[in-house]
Amino acid sequence: MAPTPNTKDMANAIRALSMDAVQQANSGHPGAPMGMADMAVALWGEHLRHNPANPNWANRDRFILSNGHGSMLIYALLHLTGYKLPITELKNFRQLHSKTAGHPEFGITPGVETTTGPLGQGITNAVGFALAEKLLAKEFNREGHAIVDHHTYVFMGDGCLMEGISHEAAALAGAWKLGKLIALYDDNGISIDGQVAPWFIDNTAQRFVAYGWNVIGPVDGHDAAAVSAAISQAKAGTDNRPTLIISKTHIGKGSPNRANTSKAHGEPLGAEEIKLTREAIGWSHAPFVIPKEVYADWDAKEKGKAAEAAWNDKFAAYKAAFPELAKEFVRRMKGDLPKNFVQTAVDTVISAHQKGETVASRKASQLALESFTAALPEMLGGSADLTGSNLTNTKSTPNLRFDALTGDVVTNEAGQGGRHINYGVREFGMAAIMNGVALHGGYIPYGGTFLTFSDYSRNAIRMAALMKLRVVHVFTHDSIGLGEDGPTHQSIEHAASLRLIPNLDVWRPADTAETAVAWTVALQNKAKPTALLLSRQNIAYAAKCDSAAAPDASGIDSISKGAYVLSEPSDVGLKKKTQAVIIATGSEVQLAIAAQKVLAERKIAVRVVSMPSTTTFDLQSTEYKASVLPAGVPRIAVEMGSTGGWWKYGTAAVVGLDTYGESAPAPVLFKHFGFTPENVADTVQAALTRKV
Repeated sequence: MAPTPNTKDMANAIRALSMDAVQQANSGHPGAPMGMADMAVALWGEHLRHNPANPNWANRDRFILSNGHGSMLIYALLHLTGYKLPITELKNFRQLHSKTAGHPEFGITPGVETTTGPLGQGITNAVGFALAEKLLAKEFNREGHAIVDHHTYVFMGDGCLMEGISHEAAALAGAWKLGKLIALYDDNGISIDGQVAPWFIDNTAQRFVAYGWNVIGPVDGHDAAAVSAAISQAKAGTDNRPTLIISKTHIGKGSPNRANTSKAHGEPLGAEEIKLTREAIGWSHAPFVIPKEVYADWDAKEKGKAAEAAWNDKFAAYKAAFPELAKEFVRRMKGDLPKNFVQTAVDTVISAHQKGETVASRKASQLALESFTAALPEMLGGSADLTGSNLTNTKSTPNLRFDALTGDVVTNEAGQGGRHINYGVREFGMAAIMNGVALHGGYIPYGGTFLTFSDYSRNAIRMAALMKLRVVHVFTHDSIGLGEDGPTHQSIEHAASLRLIPNLDVWRPADTAETAVAWTVALQNKAKPTALLLSRQNIAYAAKCDSAAAPDASGIDSISKGAYVLSEPSDVGLKKKTQAVIIATGSEVQLAIAAQKVLAERKIAVRVVSMPSTTTFDLQSTEYKASVLPAGVPRIAVEMGSTGGWWKYGTAAVVGLDTYGESAPAPVLFKHFGFTPENVADTVQAALTRKV
């Protein structure tokens, strides 16, 4: 790409739209898009393979703006290249219900691949995108038929590199030899607090070389030809290393008084400075006015249409040669479950019910996974260095490995690659990479760690919920029941805090059948992530009462409502009207059943409700809720964790834990903290006494 007046005007169009939109909104970040404009010309003007008419084309290149505060860059690019993002949307930048939110949002704006804003997560999502591309290519491509063959490009800034998650992500990208991942670093040396030099002294180039990346530059980020040449060099690489292109830029490029200052970062330039900037860059057009010839230079519709048409022809040939593979690829990319999924789920739950095994719910999860991973090749598992504890591996999911020399996916005798990822001690990175895998399509990612360490990955979990992604978090060691490791590892507030995240489905199953149902629901949750909270200690199987449907198709439906009647007074020999309801989750369901028997001996009739998912139960009809939790009957909740969330159910008392745990064997802790049948029974009886 030789520098021409055209490339200069193309870049200045981005600068003008960015400063105009921020000024009109009186809010935003003009500096980053103004500084990255020439980098964008290089990538989007020459290299990026995409089709504005079909933002979801399967083999498009993916572009992620990791430094999402510079959102006007991507909005300007989408508008200029021909996406359905009219100038009116740019004029509504940062306004209610516009498609141009303050930070790019997946599912809102056509062409936006992921929601970015929390720095560091965009580059980490990109690692997930690139991993998914590499694994799908290995799984579906055949000689002469490369239907999965695209790049993942990322723009990122100093803030992304300062965030610790970028270390986790970049290290894994190097280990996995993601050669089609190309990151362009906007090295402008400025953040909100000013020049970053006093607090950001990393040698970024050496850092990424140490990760196993190919590093190009520094190059002049305002020389579109130089950036384009660097991208070409990265694409031509044959060693399967991801590439970092260090691009030296000036934040607020073109602004006479704000360039190279933190003032350009997060506030409008002001009318006078915009006027001066227009003069300085030679842009004489009114706000939001782009000349026809500049639109023509940017227009990617015909080029994109031709690129997709060529791929469609290639896919047609692939389909003719490998019809079953083609059908499977389409299904996987659509995110549809296999036709036999329902039967697989029913069989899994029935098997669990019939066996009635006493196992930890983490083991129950693995038992369910054995069935589901065998039936669903799209399930891509992993663990943050706790596989033997999380039990996320199965016979169908050998460890994912890459050849040290070629970077190719290592396969077994059947030509199949691994489907279980050793993420190392990188909980946050794992969670955000899983988001990228889910966004790319073709896989349903799940990953494990201890529930206490959900704190590390919480913001990525929140982003999955915000983006409505099917991602499954397997959180084991869910209570003081893990015992001697003590309060640093014992979850207290974590279940309650996860339940507060909108659109996150949280399950704490009580036995093998409930765990199988939880996995069934999680896999069917096409538009929300799921957190499974699982025990370290063994849990006896909870026999289902006559009023609870047996775990067949209807039983799955009953349990999948999030709460159901597990045991009535008649199940323990009392033919009396229910006097109280004990609500319990997870391992505490057995405690509730034991307390029910103690109360029966005291001639107190109690119903036991198992509530594996409060988040699911809360979505049920008023009628169903009333059938499970009848009005006028005292309710007592039992859970080894924070009590705050239980009062919304009108509970008369909660047997919970609002202090940190202790280091001791689990049985000792249960007694110490009052998680005994007698204490639960006494609590119920006290509540009834108060009612009288």
